Amino acid sequence: MEANTRGTGRLPAAFLTPGSSSFMDFLGDHSPELLPGKRVLPPVQGAFEAPHGTTIVAVTFPGGVVLAGDRRATMGNMIAQRDMEKVFPADEYSAVGIAGSAGLAVEMVKLFQLELEHFEKVEGAQLSLEGKANRLSTMIRGNLGMAMQGLAVVPLFAGYDVDRGTGRIFSYDVTGGRSEEQGYAGTGSGSIFARGAMKKLYRDDLTEEQATTLVVQALYDAADDDSATGGPDIARRIFPLVTVITEDGFRRLTDEESSAVARSIVDRRLEQPDGPRAALL
Repeated sequence: MEANTRGTGRLPAAFLTPGSSSFMDFLGDHSPELLPGKRVLPPVQGAFEAPHGTTIVAVTFPGGVVLAGDRRATMGNMIAQRDMEKVFPADEYSAVGIAGSAGLAVEMVKLFQLELEHFEKVEGAQLSLEGKANRLSTMIRGNLGMAMQGLAVVPLFAGYDVDRGTGRIFSYDVTGGRSEEQGYAGTGSGSIFARGAMKKLYRDDLTEEQATTLVVQALYDAADDDSATGGPDIARRIFPLVTVITEDGFRRLTDEESSAVARSIVDRRLEQPDGPRAALL
């Protein structure tokens, strides 16, 4: 920022000049070193391990979408954290679930939240859900240099499209490539197992309650086969973080609600360890 304004209590001229509705563009023009993807990593000797978040899943239902994540963060073969939060509101009608390098992912989410808030303040209107998905794609692409050094961030974005009146899900790759998923999606190390569970249990006429149960079932199956994914921890009272987005906006299930869903699934798994089956035709 402009050095001659430091210590004077005055804002630099850049803050007072009309410009882009993108906070990312503003930061890139005036302080690019503050962008996560522009930082230079110090040289590291030997193997380098950083905490990683793992499995995120999402399911649509008539009237909205459910986005959920397990709570485990890993560092190599060690559990780095048991109660990490991986699902965050992006704005009133959308949310982001993070997988990949935990610290960088959380920072990217905060920057994305600021990007959407800045746009709304400057333009006086919210971005469309499609526009939000595109902005996130640009941010992930800007992190490609870090991803090539092993600090990848691969989020799952979901929201309620107020124009279409439906829930939508968007997945990404490390280059920022974006795909819209139909019905359900997953990302992270346990996603292959979670997607298998969702593939068998998903229907397009799910109720909100059934959709929340389905995502927890999927996370349970992911934890059953993937050591980096944490299942419901009854002893520590740590349960999956589940959020619902509808025309009423973003809502996170309370600890009591998510606990009730997880405990009911654990009880049923005592009788049927491999979980429910899809109905035979």
